[in-house]
Amino acid sequence: MATGTTFDVLIGEPPVKVGEARSSVVRSKELFRFRYSAAWLNHPRVFALSPALPLSDQWQHFAGTPNDRGAALPGVFRDAAPDAWGRSILARSVGASTETEFLLAVDDRTRPGALRFADSDGVPLSANEPPIPRLTDLRRLHGLCAALETGSADPREIARDLQGASASMGGVRPKSVVVDEQGVMHMAKFTMTGDSRPVERVEVATLALAAEVGLCASAARLADPDSTFPVALIERFDRVVGTNLRVHYMSAQTLLDSPHWDERFYTDIADALRQVCRIGEKAMSEMRELHRRILFTILVSNTDDHLKNHGLLYTPSNGWELSPAFDVNPSPQRRRQLKTGISELSNFEPSVEAWVEAAPFFEVDEDEARQTAATMAATITARWRSLLLESGVTERQCDEYATAFDHEGTRTAQRMGLRTVRAQAPGKSGLTS
Repeated sequence: MATGTTFDVLIGEPPVKVGEARSSVVRSKELFRFRYSAAWLNHPRVFALSPALPLSDQWQHFAGTPNDRGAALPGVFRDAAPDAWGRSILARSVGASTETEFLLAVDDRTRPGALRFADSDGVPLSANEPPIPRLTDLRRLHGLCAALETGSADPREIARDLQGASASMGGVRPKSVVVDEQGVMHMAKFTMTGDSRPVERVEVATLALAAEVGLCASAARLADPDSTFPVALIERFDRVVGTNLRVHYMSAQTLLDSPHWDERFYTDIADALRQVCRIGEKAMSEMRELHRRILFTILVSNTDDHLKNHGLLYTPSNGWELSPAFDVNPSPQRRRQLKTGISELSNFEPSVEAWVEAAPFFEVDEDEARQTAATMAATITARWRSLLLESGVTERQCDEYATAFDHEGTRTAQRMGLRTVRAQAPGKSGLTS
């Protein structure tokens, strides 16, 4: 026996209908169908929501599997749905159990990206009444998150309080959506009692470090920086500051149409950028930025660089482009291995030499890559400790993080600068690295 849900799929603000979707459960298997609307197919700014959802007036079908229930939703819909933290809240607050139920229970106002889901009258299927929390609500939200984690109060009651603010959020760590004094939407990441390291302070400092080495990184700052439980405020890049406009988003996992367990490489992302960026120069620019981000990931020992932690934004003026870098978290004293490999030549080792070797796949000259490696390593070496200290990390804690920033990869990158200088020196032709 099947149970079903039908709803319209909208995009942006003001919302434009792009299609309709139907979901059903048949013999415990979730099925999902999507079809673009004729109006969207004839819209002057029409584009495909993702490569796996090509423009067509035909129904496109998806189904969950025992190994991947999330496969019931197209990847770009999964990107608009909650992940671990948000799912735990919705399971308690509204009893969501299917992928479509989780998707539709997320607050329309805080949902990631620009996709929106509504009934036939255009009314959003989930629009919670309480206003989006403000910075003054952070301590209350932190207390609710802590109570939910520790089980010190009725989890269903707490989850209902958190539903509008936190259910749209992914990842494992407690977090919420808040707006600041100017109405700018942020993701708030909370420091918790059981944290053994100053994770949120370090993330804010590392994003600042990414910007200093020339990467496009998410804007971040600390709320309550002098408290024991500071909050990392990460500005939402899927909203246009000062407006209600939303920006369409898809993860790299969706770009590659890849299941979560699949082993993929940055060269796969580069190849996909060549396909989706509508202007050749734009694709080259994005690939070069991606190549630099790989190096930064290696040099700061970020081991959480899976495909969901890379994303793309779509705007009518620019088409597809990389979103600002986010979720960059140094991991000291752990086995240094990438979640996304550089290329099939090197697999998942965080090797600076392999990064240089792969440079041509990203339209980068190897000599230029060596100089970039040396320059970035020099900046990171000079600045990481002072930026952590500015974020309230203690000297002792900095010492504990030192191995994340000072390691053999750092020294290899620094030596590449010396080799480049020698190779360019008069009378030194033939000296290569």
